[in-house]
Amino acid sequence: MMSGQAWMVRVCWALCWLLPFSAAHADESTTELEYQTESNIAYYDAAALSRADAYKKEQTKLDVYYPKGAKDYATVVWFHGGGLTGGARYFPNLKEQGIALVAVSYRLSPKAQSPAFLEDSAAAVAWVITNIARYGGDPNKVFVGGHSAGAYLSSMIAMDPKWLGAHRLSNRSLAGVIAISGQMTTHFTVKQLRGDKGPPLRPVIDEYAPLHHASKDLPPICLIVGGRDIEWKSRVEENELMAVTLRNLGHPLVEFYEMEGLNHGTVEQGAMIIAKEFVQRVLAAGRAGAASSATSAAR
Repeated sequence: MMSGQAWMVRVCWALCWLLPFSAAHADESTTELEYQTESNIAYYDAAALSRADAYKKEQTKLDVYYPKGAKDYATVVWFHGGGLTGGARYFPNLKEQGIALVAVSYRLSPKAQSPAFLEDSAAAVAWVITNIARYGGDPNKVFVGGHSAGAYLSSMIAMDPKWLGAHRLSNRSLAGVIAISGQMTTHFTVKQLRGDKGPPLRPVIDEYAPLHHASKDLPPICLIVGGRDIEWKSRVEENELMAVTLRNLGHPLVEFYEMEGLNHGTVEQGAMIIAKEFVQRVLAAGRAGAASSATSAAR
């Protein structure tokens, strides 16, 4: 099943209608939970904010949605898309699933320069790992994910150890990654900010590319894209390359899904049922001890 191979399948967009059905038939204990939201939490500490400009102080905040009174639940930290130049934080369509959701804002270009958005993303994830236990969550069950630019950020934070390393945390402590239509080569905005003059679709794989950091010793990863005929150009192929590369390197828990009929914008909602079940599979495998090398490598 999951262990020892990459899941590489095409999924019809018709799966989208299953999401409300799945949520409606969730475990009774999950549906009976009471959920609460805390908003506008600064994820940099007071010392860092004392040296920050007004934009950083305003932008580096997050919201937490969590099951009140529950214990040891998982958390999904979510990064919005927008090409690293726009967008706003929001909770993905994973509410009332017995898990916490964290919606993150980060600094954007051109108000901030690269790699501010990566620094912010790592700081937000570090805040969650350090603080989620106060809300009842398990810091060993923190997933990162996002759509488009958000998928790029979550992939970089999970795959390049230096970002969480700056907070004395390991990327391998993450429970998993959910990357929906993310760029696996160096993001086109990052290329531009670093002075690249080539065409936007010319791939660069440098230290700012998730592919550069491919390894067997990474958290479980779920890659989801739309149909290759209507997705962002090259997006399906580079995610497929990531899945194949991880598999060939010996990564034991990587999944790849191409959702035919969905484009770059619509694939996010279509992907939610896959994301939900990916989280459940990783958690179940961890509890059963069946995830073996994947789960132990992520700890």
